[in-house]
Amino acid sequence: MRPRQSLPLLWLLSDARNDAGLEQALAALPAGSGFVFRHYHLPDEVRHARFAELATAARQAGHVVVLSGDAATARAWGADGVYGAGALERGAEDLLRLATAHSGEEIARAAAAGVDGVDGVFLSPVFATRSHPDAKTLGIHGFHVLAQQSPIPVIALGGMTKARADELGWPRWGAIDGLIAPPAC
Repeated sequence: MRPRQSLPLLWLLSDARNDAGLEQALAALPAGSGFVFRHYHLPDEVRHARFAELATAARQAGHVVVLSGDAATARAWGADGVYGAGALERGAEDLLRLATAHSGEEIARAAAAGVDGVDGVFLSPVFATRSHPDAKTLGIHGFHVLAQQSPIPVIALGGMTKARADELGWPRWGAIDGLIAPPAC
């Protein structure tokens, strides 16, 4: 069993729509932040190559690198951890494990996974998002009710920006769009 490490406070998650700004965003994040590589839209070989590029950029900036996928792939690709369903797998305990949740039941499932549960959970959507504009959001109160009852560290996700994190009053948060600089006009 590996000792739990402290989780970064700030997380950037990759997506097809933020790909062009990822290197710049990784360089701009405070050292010790986290990066979750998703890029589900790419075929496996291309996805692996893009992961390698971004993992190098993230590590040069002093960030933790987590792969969305299974634990075996995360190990093979040299990721520090695994995100999503792979975090709930037995045998992933040697990796940093980050689950996703949208309810108290999903938080409980993540906490019970494996030997010690996962290391953290992305709880979403806190606010409306471009990814799921019509999804029911937790809102500030709903987020706090769930997060404060969680036995594992919670990372706020969904419509998050620095201003929204300040409004939420929660130190640990992640974003897809909220950490990418808008294009210059």
